[in-house]
Amino acid sequence: MKWLSIRLRLTLWYFAIFLLAELIFGAGMWLILRENLFDIADIALEGQAADLQRFLEARKDIPARQLGAEISEDYKIERSEDYLQISDDSGNLIYRSRFFEEHPLSSLNLHELDRPVYENRRLGHQPFRLIGEPMDVNGHIYIVRIGHPLHEEIETLDDFRRYLLWFAPLLLLGASGVGYWLSGRALAPVDALARTARTISGHNLSSRLEQLHSGDELQRLSDTLNEMLGRIESAFLRITEFTADASHELRTPIALIHIEAELALRKSRDEAEYREALRHILVEADRTTRLIEELLTLARADSGSEALKFHSLDLLIPLRDSASKWSQLASKQNLQFIDHLDAQHLPVMGDEDALRRVIDILLDNALKYTPTPGKVTLSAKQATGFVTVSVEDTGIGIASQDQVKIFERFYRVDKARSRELGGAGLGLAIAQWIVHLHKGSITVNSQPGKGSVFQLHLPAENSQELPKLAGTP
Repeated sequence: MKWLSIRLRLTLWYFAIFLLAELIFGAGMWLILRENLFDIADIALEGQAADLQRFLEARKDIPARQLGAEISEDYKIERSEDYLQISDDSGNLIYRSRFFEEHPLSSLNLHELDRPVYENRRLGHQPFRLIGEPMDVNGHIYIVRIGHPLHEEIETLDDFRRYLLWFAPLLLLGASGVGYWLSGRALAPVDALARTARTISGHNLSSRLEQLHSGDELQRLSDTLNEMLGRIESAFLRITEFTADASHELRTPIALIHIEAELALRKSRDEAEYREALRHILVEADRTTRLIEELLTLARADSGSEALKFHSLDLLIPLRDSASKWSQLASKQNLQFIDHLDAQHLPVMGDEDALRRVIDILLDNALKYTPTPGKVTLSAKQATGFVTVSVEDTGIGIASQDQVKIFERFYRVDKARSRELGGAGLGLAIAQWIVHLHKGSITVNSQPGKGSVFQLHLPAENSQELPKLAGTP
């Protein structure tokens, strides 16, 4: 049955349910009708028993041996055909109609007749409803058995059954047809969704399924699938852009390496020229290596395979190590480096290597984009529920329209200057990913020509309730 369509399966279920309902309804109605017809027959038998009671009471002075003759002469005059048998309390037969003589009935025990006994019996290929009861007439106990033919009742039941057998299949077929039609109407939106879904590919992910307004499960399914298509389109576009940007970024250093090597081999050169060519090639190779490592980090982040090792740590330790390292580099660039790391400890739950990388990215950017003479300040403090790390510089600053995009991959405010400084526009994207994994946020406040302030907000260890920070996912 699995190969059948949902429409056919629903129709078969309709058919089975209606068939079961008709069987139960038909059998129940037939039994109810049968009981009602038997009740009518019982009423007729009880009426005959009452007539017989009055007949016997009117002949109370007639001896029992003459009572049979009286019944044969007088009682049968009132009825064209009787089905009657009377015996005394000892079981001696007093009267038996001709039909019961031809089809005798077994005698009943008086001690078992505490109430009238009804039964159905076929006598001479004829159906009968029989009643057996004791009858007290002026101190004489008689055992009376009266029969009522069931020809009309059986014929009524046969007609009713025949009508059921005729009309039930017609009703069943009609109900199945209506069920098939209703199934088609109910599943028509599903067919429309399927047809639309078949036309969607990687080239037209912006297409959406038909918008339903039925307010039922199908509308929820359509909305859910459209939301899923939106997420797929967004992911597909990110992958496409990522691939294109990565190809572009890798092509440039490889092209420079190729050109430098080709120029060096084009003619004989002295040792100094070869060393200079090799130095350029090494610089581009290092730049390519860093770019590939950053691309691998983001690829692992997207796939969820980059696992950080969280543990309790004092953020002050990696901050002081980074301050010592970057202050030396700042002095070489004639930049002033100031740190305000006066806190006793900054407890957080996190990956120490990953957080070091975030601090290095922020300090690296600050030094790159701060011209001489300039100043870079690193500070950290603990407030209620979180730790804040700030990197402030007096560099070129970032325009407001660029501040919302600098965390995007491969986005660079000044592409020419970024290329000159060796940046590929991936550092802040990696930093934001690491911070989000730590359930923190990273924000920027900057003005062109006046510098920038990057703030890193991380939940403090054992903080129960953290304030909502701008930029928190």
